[in-house]
Amino acid sequence: MSTPIRRQYLQAKQQHPGCLLLFRLGDFYETFDEDARTISRELGLTLTGRELGKGQRYPMAGIPYHALDGYLAKLIRRGFRVAICEQMSDPATSKGLVDREVVRVVTPGTVLEPNLLEQKANNYLVALAPAGDRWGLAYIDLSTSEFATAELSPQDAALELERLRPAEVLLPEGASPPGATGGAPVTKRDARTFDEEECRALLLRHLGATSLEAYGCEGMAGAVRAAGAILAYVAETQKAALPNLNRLSTVSPQSYMALDSQTRRNLELFQGGRNGGTEHSLYAVLDLTRTPMGGRLMRRWLGQPLRELAPLLKRQEAVAWLHAHAIQRTRVLEMLHTVGDIERLAVRVRAGAASPRDMAALRRSLETAPPVRQALESAPAWLVERLDACPDAVELIAYAIVEDPPALLSDGGVIRQEFSPELDQVRSASRNARDYIASLEKTEREHTGIKSLKVGYNRVFGYYIEVTTPHLALVPATYIRKQTLSGAERYYTPELKEYESLVLNAQERIAEMEAALFRQVCAQVAAMADRILDTADALAHADALSALAEAAARYNYVRPTLTDGDTLDIKAGRHPIVERFLSGGEFVPNDTLLSCKDAQVVVLTGPNMAGKSTFLRQAALIVLMAQMGGFVPAQAATVGLVDRIFTRVGLQDDLATGQSTFMVEMIETAHILHNATSRSLLILDEIGRGTSTYDGMAIARAVIEYIHNHPRLGARTLFATHYHELVEMARYLPRVRNYNVAVAEEGGDVVFLHRIAPGGADKSYGIHVAQLAGLPRPVVHRAREVLAELESADGRAQSDWRRGRSAPRADPSTEGEQMPLFGKTPPWLEELLALDVNGLTPLEALTRLYELQRKAKGEGGQAAH
Repeated sequence: MSTPIRRQYLQAKQQHPGCLLLFRLGDFYETFDEDARTISRELGLTLTGRELGKGQRYPMAGIPYHALDGYLAKLIRRGFRVAICEQMSDPATSKGLVDREVVRVVTPGTVLEPNLLEQKANNYLVALAPAGDRWGLAYIDLSTSEFATAELSPQDAALELERLRPAEVLLPEGASPPGATGGAPVTKRDARTFDEEECRALLLRHLGATSLEAYGCEGMAGAVRAAGAILAYVAETQKAALPNLNRLSTVSPQSYMALDSQTRRNLELFQGGRNGGTEHSLYAVLDLTRTPMGGRLMRRWLGQPLRELAPLLKRQEAVAWLHAHAIQRTRVLEMLHTVGDIERLAVRVRAGAASPRDMAALRRSLETAPPVRQALESAPAWLVERLDACPDAVELIAYAIVEDPPALLSDGGVIRQEFSPELDQVRSASRNARDYIASLEKTEREHTGIKSLKVGYNRVFGYYIEVTTPHLALVPATYIRKQTLSGAERYYTPELKEYESLVLNAQERIAEMEAALFRQVCAQVAAMADRILDTADALAHADALSALAEAAARYNYVRPTLTDGDTLDIKAGRHPIVERFLSGGEFVPNDTLLSCKDAQVVVLTGPNMAGKSTFLRQAALIVLMAQMGGFVPAQAATVGLVDRIFTRVGLQDDLATGQSTFMVEMIETAHILHNATSRSLLILDEIGRGTSTYDGMAIARAVIEYIHNHPRLGARTLFATHYHELVEMARYLPRVRNYNVAVAEEGGDVVFLHRIAPGGADKSYGIHVAQLAGLPRPVVHRAREVLAELESADGRAQSDWRRGRSAPRADPSTEGEQMPLFGKTPPWLEELLALDVNGLTPLEALTRLYELQRKAKGEGGQAAH
């Protein structure tokens, strides 16, 4: 037979399936059964047991109530959902079983506790709803009140998942996400939770609206379903936070540049270096923000560059003003350094989760708005117009809450003197009673003549007068015996009892009154939360824009010229991350010129370590920084806006899915060729290097031709390669330009100049790079001997092995059977006869015809004769 506590526990557990249930028992949160085994394993706690019924012992593991946050953080980071079951009645006064109730369910996507959140990163909960051939995607950050929805293609939904990096994903039962969730736990929900009509009704009821037209999602079934489902989930887990979600926006993917995972990784936007740390990332370079909300905004701008000229110019104008006004910018950044996380503080206030210190921090932070506004009074108007000082909120908190309150409301001393006359009266009575008791010992010693008389207190017997046995004869008749000890007696007097009652009742009364007054103040401030959040957003913009201007001033960045054209013209461009880790003057700037009209594709050749990859990536980073609205590392730059940046850089495999390095390379290349447009920027590094020399060269050449010739594509492209033969393509493809990384040879030594020059390279210098890397001398010496033999034995074909990325075949004689791409064979006539004329576009036909004519007149023609 189970005990009442066991039945109470099982009922709460049944109501919250899939959650670890922390069940409050006195000073501990206890877990039982499988939950106990789980947290014992995950948190390193001792697994014990407890009898909860005759002969029935159950596994048990507990957490001290005061240490909950630390243990909760570990469980949430490991993807668990945790239900907190609190004692709702006082165990000291309750008759029978203490009332208990689950007050909140904490999941990775619904966290509000500051110590469970990363300061400068959002904590997103995402809901996905399939809608035919599209996906509804909604996301919230409960800690900042951000709430948005969208209806996207599967590809765009996958890209949005990559951008958001959610903490938790909601999906209908039976559905699979359109892309990777980044390791975030997936919570499956009943399909009825995503019913369109129910979700629409829930949204309208919650927003107090009659139509979703004003929110931009009327008629978007998927977006409505996702937004309604996510709202229902919050109602179940963090109901108190629902009032914060009163600003729904509908996101349009056409407004932002989509960045896939390989582009984020290759450009090292948020993580970089060999160990993948954040310190070698672009975010680390640019994030000179002083506030958590400014840092989160900077992160969003970096991960979501703009595609539209008007908002970019607006943002750029503000950065330019801050850059030009160094004194004001410095003052703003200094003042913002003292500002707390107003967004999350306001949300906690409205959710009823704010502490006294949260309220004091909110007041101090809001007090910064007026001087910041004053410093920016001549800045663009939009930057300061929403900097509301919220004086009524500041005055209320300052009048009600002490300057430096305790961490917990239960510690007392939170409400200021004179805020509540009634509270002041109770405090005064308590103070008088304490003063009486404090002076009682001296008074009674003088009255009785007992010098050793003591007045004391304990929790069981209350206040007492203690007299040792030798002095009992001096005890007045008015003393009433309370307790007998070995060697002493304890007494009380009617007057002492009266003052004791005053003190103890006053303490309880003061605690109740302070709690009620604090909740009242929080409710009044919560009513102003929308204004406070607007101020937080305005301060975040001032912070992020000032940080961009500060970076420009520190690192010598310039304001780029933004256009709707297709020209990318960078003078003396630099890599913003690499230059930060070099001594002054060591980085070699280079120009970049791309234009769809005459210089659409740049083929860049040169040895390893000479700087090809740096040059490619710095061009992409300059474009991205420009489309954040910031300044760029260059002497001057004109940037024709791009819709997307695609990158194919580096060697990677995916052994878990059985994909080799070359397969990953080809998949990523195919993705780029299928999705790029004439407005895209392509960064392609060493396409084709993962296979044999001739296969790789053939693929690389075909990719360049496709980019150049395809009527839909025509994207601006930087193409780095070791296949020096590809420079021939500039002779018959009119928009291909050749560049190389300059190298100087002095007395047998090779010096990399890191300077980009017109024309193609004719050497790879691979053995020199191997020597620099520390290969044993015998290996380097033998490599030079083999190279000389290969070049003399079969000059061109064997040289291709040296310049390519893979080893020769097991039978080198078969290499001659593979058709060379640029040699004198096979005969041009055989190529002409083999052409599939019906499968060629007009432009491809002209290109092939021009090439065959060249072969017939020159090398190819001679071979045919």
